[in-house]
Amino acid sequence: MTDPRKTASPLFGRGSWPEASRIAEILRAETTGGLLLLGAAVLALVWANSPWSDAYRDLAGWTVGPAAWHLDLTLGAWAADGLLAIFFFVAGLELKREFVAGDLRDPRRAALPVAAAVGGMAAPALIYVLVNVAAGDGAPRGWAIPTATDIAFALAVLGVISTSLPSAMRTFLLTLAVVDDLLAITIIAVFYTESLHPVPLLLALAPLALFGLLVQRRVRSWWLLLPPAALAWGLVHASGVHATVAGVLLAFTVPVVRRAQGPGPGLAEHFEHRWRPLSAGFAVPVFAFFSAGVTLSGGLGASLRDAVTIGVVAALVAGKVAGITGATWLVQRFTRARLAEGLSWWDVLGLGLLGGVGFTVSLLIGELAFGAGSPRDEHAKLGILLGSLIAALLATVVLRIRDRHYRRLCAEESLDADADGIPDVYQRDAAPGDPASRDAS
Repeated sequence: MTDPRKTASPLFGRGSWPEASRIAEILRAETTGGLLLLGAAVLALVWANSPWSDAYRDLAGWTVGPAAWHLDLTLGAWAADGLLAIFFFVAGLELKREFVAGDLRDPRRAALPVAAAVGGMAAPALIYVLVNVAAGDGAPRGWAIPTATDIAFALAVLGVISTSLPSAMRTFLLTLAVVDDLLAITIIAVFYTESLHPVPLLLALAPLALFGLLVQRRVRSWWLLLPPAALAWGLVHASGVHATVAGVLLAFTVPVVRRAQGPGPGLAEHFEHRWRPLSAGFAVPVFAFFSAGVTLSGGLGASLRDAVTIGVVAALVAGKVAGITGATWLVQRFTRARLAEGLSWWDVLGLGLLGGVGFTVSLLIGELAFGAGSPRDEHAKLGILLGSLIAALLATVVLRIRDRHYRRLCAEESLDADADGIPDVYQRDAAPGDPASRDAS
């Protein structure tokens, strides 16, 4: 009889080399963007709590745009509605590539990150609701605030740790974050659309269809693609649905080419390569700058005792790790999958803690739930900052301990390879960016 352990699919097993190489490039870009995001958030916090805080508020509240088109928005609103549409466009491209041309087109590989993303959203939402219902004066409406993982921020933490975490687990973290970005934007569209205007939403189908027709014909000229994309964004914004949904819808029209269908990058890969630096290096940091400026002086004690703050912190720190780790355990329990050789549940725990680093989408949902600049929105922001910081510190402790294990493992494998006279560069999971990983092809 065949040993089921030998036929089981490994959880966090390495994917194909082309996919690993592509993921490595994405991780390097997101890590850099995460450092910029962190810098923008710190700058906003310092400025908002300095003697010049009024200037920060005036800048965020400065209104620009054509009033005739109902686009006379504050700079903060432009960052949330406009710049984050670029972020979700890139996320949509990545999601489509993962499930059409990536290793995750295999349902067996896709099951784990999808299950972990669902668990990592359900558990924090439940904890937040329980805390706010029990408080009596809580605000359950903010249940979706702690559900999203900020991949740029999380990867920035990994970059600071300089961990030797296997690349398959880094890929898992990236895919999990992309999936819960999709789930988050669905939640925004369904639960945080207060007034829906059907006519603009139906009219938005026309520029979406035109954009889709152009990209299906492999048109790359920005001056042809930008007008229908901007018109679709404007009509979605006018419909009452959050305008970032337009970014995801536009991304889903872009064709994805599998490697077997021809050499060279497809249009989705081309757009992703072109727009990811703008998203990670400009759009997300600017949004963080206008959204993270929480005033810590004055009623800090009252803010920390508020059910919204407590619920967000508890959900990000405890809910995320419980949901991600629990879902991973359930996948292993009810399938033949098992952890890949050399991995430990401590690694899964560390990634679950890192999943509690929520920022960009969490800040956006907080503004939609309570109103930008409202007291409860300020409390939600404080909870997001504190919860993300605590989760990042705990993840750092766990992953630094595991880092020593993987460094020792790599050293032992290198010694074995030298003794056999065989280059062993792909028998270990080289970290993204490692020169050895590029030679493995």
